[in-house]
Amino acid sequence: MKIEKNTIVSLRYKLTDAQNNVIEEPDSPMVYLHGGYEGTFPKIETLLDGQDIGYEATIQLEPNEAFGEYDPELLKIEPRARFPEPLEVGMQFEGVPDAEEDAVVGDPEDDEPLIYTVTDVADSQVVLDGNHPLAGMALRFWVQVEDVRAATEDEIENRHPEGGESFSFGMPNDDGDDDEDEEFPGGAVGGDSTGPRTLH
Repeated sequence: MKIEKNTIVSLRYKLTDAQNNVIEEPDSPMVYLHGGYEGTFPKIETLLDGQDIGYEATIQLEPNEAFGEYDPELLKIEPRARFPEPLEVGMQFEGVPDAEEDAVVGDPEDDEPLIYTVTDVADSQVVLDGNHPLAGMALRFWVQVEDVRAATEDEIENRHPEGGESFSFGMPNDDGDDDEDEEFPGGAVGGDSTGPRTLH
């Protein structure tokens, strides 16, 4: 079966930077719904369109084709008192806590909340970066098609493979379980994923 709109594709991949330093080489394949459902980058979909199981290729994506250019305006310094303890570099939060002045960050049409990564912690201040960790980087993907099958009606309606929304490429998964962080809007995000990967 060839890759076409409304097929479920299992894809092995290796992600490197422009100098071929490995960023990610997962053991399990990513699985996505092909055909413009934002399951992976458009340039990768175009490359794979019409291909069959066993096809492999290497493709380079410039920042504007992947995670965007680095935006220095998404760097924020916040009082440490706003954050829960313990606080460590690398922790991620959905939105900035108690930041009323920044109620709308970016495009209000964009319904995905901004994820901020803690990049520095001082005694009284915290540095947060709202850019994707791979923003501003040219990326190389080696991809190999492991499996192709027709999508079910439910998968097409839901716009993703069955069980396929548990991992977003390059970011920790957010299980939607914010109950334990009620005092902190959005709560911390993170954790390991055991489900299929989706690359976007």
